[in-house]
Amino acid sequence: MPLVEINYAPHVPHAVLKQLAAMLPHAVSVAVECPEEPYGGDLQPGDVDLRFQPRGPFDSTGMDIVVEVRSKYFESRAANRQDRVEDLCSAIAEATGLADVGVYLSLPIAAWAQT
Repeated sequence: MPLVEINYAPHVPHAVLKQLAAMLPHAVSVAVECPEEPYGGDLQPGDVDLRFQPRGPFDSTGMDIVVEVRSKYFESRAANRQDRVEDLCSAIAEATGLADVGVYLSLPIAAWAQT
């Protein structure tokens, strides 16, 4: 289950954030799909966790949106992580129309349990 944190600038319109919330679960699932965790297109509650965070007055980034994706490490996922993050960044920029978009993909060794 990818954890996704979205940090956004105050000038980003609500409509853009709403569009981002709608497209990110699928786009992130495509970006992190791998043989160990295949994506069949049928997202269930808890499959992707989105957390939106407005930029604070002391935050230093100048980007419109920074998206951080954390998903469990698998060698097959890590092998082409740069391609994955670039594709996701392009999809976000296209969906939002924003020019200053950053995406960070972290693949920690982790475990997940859900009830």
